[in-house]
Amino acid sequence: MSSDARLRRAYFDCRYGQLHVHQAIPPGGGFDEAAPLLCIPGRQGTGRFFRPLLGALGADRSIYAPDLPGCGESDGAGSGAGAEQYALALTDLLDSLRQRQVDVLAHAEGAQTALAIEKLRPRALIRRMVLSAPVSGAAEEVRNLKVSIRELALVGSSPEAKEAAPDARQVAELIEFFGSARAL
Repeated sequence: MSSDARLRRAYFDCRYGQLHVHQAIPPGGGFDEAAPLLCIPGRQGTGRFFRPLLGALGADRSIYAPDLPGCGESDGAGSGAGAEQYALALTDLLDSLRQRQVDVLAHAEGAQTALAIEKLRPRALIRRMVLSAPVSGAAEEVRNLKVSIRELALVGSSPEAKEAAPDARQVAELIEFFGSARAL
């Protein structure tokens, strides 16, 4: 699927320093379009994991795929950083972007970070969520949230994979799930 989305990388300030973010910006600039999509990689993950999806999913929405603090090109959050620290950094990102509501695509331990975001902003920030290869127990916790959820095992998306390798059917399913409702 071809897209006119512009793929970029940028740095944003967060409480731990600079957060490196892979972005897809739709032709209209990302304003008044579908709800933005936040892609959360697993532990020690980078936004590069989601790169194969950015162009296709960014046709009508802004997409943000950050390198977690201490991973990739992002500044560190200190030793022992985990889901809570990652969630704080990602809410800093979303606040700086003035995002009131987002959809989330979480891979592996990224589901735990999404849960931590929901604890910080209960029933306010996350609208819809797709989980790919969630860690044990995370899917059950996410199901208890008041958000629309779907599990989708992306091809080549084992927790150790460096990049997702979705097939056309999976991309279409993601577009259908995330694209069926517009932001308020």
